[in-house]
Amino acid sequence: MELNNLTNTPGARQRRKRVGRGCGSGMGKTSTRGHKGQAARKGHKQKLGFEGGQMPLVRRLPKRGFNNARFNAKALGINVSTLEKRFDAGAEITVEALAKAGLYDNKRPKVKILGTGELTKKFVVKVPCSASAKAKIEAAGGSVA
Repeated sequence: MELNNLTNTPGARQRRKRVGRGCGSGMGKTSTRGHKGQAARKGHKQKLGFEGGQMPLVRRLPKRGFNNARFNAKALGINVSTLEKRFDAGAEITVEALAKAGLYDNKRPKVKILGTGELTKKFVVKVPCSASAKAKIEAAGGSVA
């Protein structure tokens, strides 16, 4: 097989339908636009959901419920085992330090330290923590501000 003998599979490409080319074509006279009216005119473009002046379905249906998804921002959880791997003993853990270590990227508005894993190093944490994470950090000799 060479580039000069590649062809499309049969039926893959269709010619565009040329409407309004005489009555014998079957697509003459009104050119598939029906008879008269707004949609038969040149340059007519309907708005999405437009129903000819009739009250649109979207507006006929009642509004229901409240969606809290925009306001309910989930915190990014970082486990104490991750802090153990990424930071040296005695490090001060802030949002900036987490971003510098590649653990936080400002896409989520909140960050929280979680208590999964073991912790042996001493840290000074200035980020919100869960109760279990706070207990593990203080048990290792660190502090939570």
